[in-house]
Amino acid sequence: IILIAHTPGNWWNSWIPARFGFSDATEIFVFCSGMASAIAFGGSYERGGWLMGSARVIFRCWQVYWAHICLFFFIAMTMAALDTYGDFTKTYVNSLNLGHFFKNPMPQMVGLCTLTDVPNYFDILPMYLGILLMLPVLMALASVNLWLAGGASVLVWLGSVTGQLWLPAEPWSDRHWFFNPFGWQLLFFTGFAFMRGWIPAPPVSKTLALLALAFLVISAPFGSWKVLNWLGDIAPGAEAWIKSIWGDFKFLRNKSNFGILRYVHFLALAYLGWYVAGEKGRNLIATGSGLGAALWRHMLTLVTKVGQQSLAVFVFSMALARGIGFTLDQIGRDPWIVSLANLTGFAIIICVAY
Repeated sequence: IILIAHTPGNWWNSWIPARFGFSDATEIFVFCSGMASAIAFGGSYERGGWLMGSARVIFRCWQVYWAHICLFFFIAMTMAALDTYGDFTKTYVNSLNLGHFFKNPMPQMVGLCTLTDVPNYFDILPMYLGILLMLPVLMALASVNLWLAGGASVLVWLGSVTGQLWLPAEPWSDRHWFFNPFGWQLLFFTGFAFMRGWIPAPPVSKTLALLALAFLVISAPFGSWKVLNWLGDIAPGAEAWIKSIWGDFKFLRNKSNFGILRYVHFLALAYLGWYVAGEKGRNLIATGSGLGAALWRHMLTLVTKVGQQSLAVFVFSMALARGIGFTLDQIGRDPWIVSLANLTGFAIIICVAY
């Protein structure tokens, strides 16, 4: 999904989760990152204590920081090379808003390395880094009382949604980080708490599943222009009413500070996914011996491997998306060409994971 969403002119982008409700693939990424961090670092805190566990977290922050820096320079160099040595109708440097960096590189270099200059295309890893840096504090609070840790996370989130906690995103304006880590940490630590067992697994309930499904369906026109336009074909009056109040609850669906509707929407979607998958994913495991069952098991193996190498896959996907976008600029964007490009990109990502 990340590859599709960041490839320019990709018609598959019209069918990713972001087009059907308040939450999108960012929530999936952050929630799963929280769960993965509970697996990766939770044991370190238990076995080695707070200092050793925090040391592992800081080391991961070091890796993520340099992944971010190297990703930026690789993509910036690639875009500069296309503009410098190619004869194209578009300016690839400006397509990523990198003109400021190349016009006045000295303050931008300082801003990039201090994370006070975070271009829009490169804002996920700084957010992840910022959240990871909060993990030692959360673990210290959790060692005192789990309610204290949970309360602190909620208070920090409230500071984000009320505009009190933010980070500067560029030195020449008052723009903030698009993904505010003070807001998004709530979802990260929700996934972390589930995996650590601090929050018990919800009950398997058809009633809860139906309520979650009803919320997803009813809220869809309020969080998706695509669905709202579909509704307009059926009930123009309802479409007009929703458009008239669309701006009234903007802060509730705000993506930068992680509005509450995004949180509730994702939890409803996650519950349905968990309900369908079954405990430890038992409903996803094909038990048959036929070709279809074998292919399904193989696909799950591939998906699992990609998930286990999330940082490498993410960084590579962001770079690959620009390469695919450039290729499509040259050969055209017929639907079948774009589909072939996407599938080729998926295959390359799987190879990178292995």
